[in-house]
Amino acid sequence: MGPIESWEGTVSDPISSDADLLASLRAGQVESLRTLYQRYGGLVYTLARRILHSDEEAEEITQDVFITLWEKDAYQAGRGSLSRYLVVLARSRAIDKLRSQTSHRQRLHKWHVMMADASPTPLDMATLNERQERTRQALENLSDRERQVIEIAYYEGLSQSEIAQRLDIPLGTVKSRSRQALFKLRQTLETCL
Repeated sequence: MGPIESWEGTVSDPISSDADLLASLRAGQVESLRTLYQRYGGLVYTLARRILHSDEEAEEITQDVFITLWEKDAYQAGRGSLSRYLVVLARSRAIDKLRSQTSHRQRLHKWHVMMADASPTPLDMATLNERQERTRQALENLSDRERQVIEIAYYEGLSQSEIAQRLDIPLGTVKSRSRQALFKLRQTLETCL
């Protein structure tokens, strides 16, 4: 374990109730969070670890649960004990993470299946090669300055503000060059279709 490793060796306050510690925490006393972590950190971590089967992800969930406890006043004593609240919160976060991972894996699997089934035909390859050649020729028809702005934006993923900083030119100039270049590309590529 170890989301907050420096707290592990300190002695917790067995006398303070959870309610007292929460009140102290709301008053800004971080020591109260330390004590609550020492009481319930192992429980939260163990539950997250059991659901996610990963030490790192369990540590992340544990940290997230205690940060939520610290930053938000969401716990309501009338609805149950603090330990139950922390367990429900940890379980929810761990299941959300698991669902997110499962969803991502399913999308990735579908994409792989789709790509495996979609082997290009000779006609598809010829069409793709023709489009690539038309695009290359359209880019060659741009001025060097226009092409530079477009290539930086598309190949390096920089924003117009970042391009302006890199090229040391005004943002308005970058926007004008980008607009002109895109207009010229559109005209050139539309006439080819």
